[in-house]
Amino acid sequence: MSEPLTTAGEGFHPHLGDNAGTATAPLRARLHHIRADALDGDTAQSGGMRRFAAVSGNTVGSEKLWMGQTHVAPSTASSDHHHGESETAIHVVSGHPEFVFLDDSGGTPEEVRLRTSPGDYIFVPPFVPHREENPDPTEEAVVVIARSTQEAIVVNLPRLYVLGQEES
Repeated sequence: MSEPLTTAGEGFHPHLGDNAGTATAPLRARLHHIRADALDGDTAQSGGMRRFAAVSGNTVGSEKLWMGQTHVAPSTASSDHHHGESETAIHVVSGHPEFVFLDDSGGTPEEVRLRTSPGDYIFVPPFVPHREENPDPTEEAVVVIARSTQEAIVVNLPRLYVLGQEES
């Protein structure tokens, strides 16, 4: 039979406190359980979105990875932004968010909208300006995000531009 689920208030390691008087293992020497109701909202934010950290340097001592959730309210768009040196992978959990960026592979910059559904994935390379939109008037969009840097880098921008053409 498996162990019962960790309950709120037990912290990351419910079964490690059983041995009174023994030294506590360092954060990077054990697994961490982050409950859905324990996500950390003290993260970098963009207008129109709420980001919540699950795995970060602050929550579990990660050094090379950040993972969490982003919620985009109905009929809302984020600010234009990029994630610095982070590679970002996005998994759509619910809703139909759209990811918008500029592409100039045809010679002239044009807006591209990636329309998604639950179960879809998006990859955002480092420094690529983009925004998330939720065109649905009633349903919140929720995505899970993983980043290749230990914290959630968010650089808000005044507008979208094609990477490498910031001054255009």
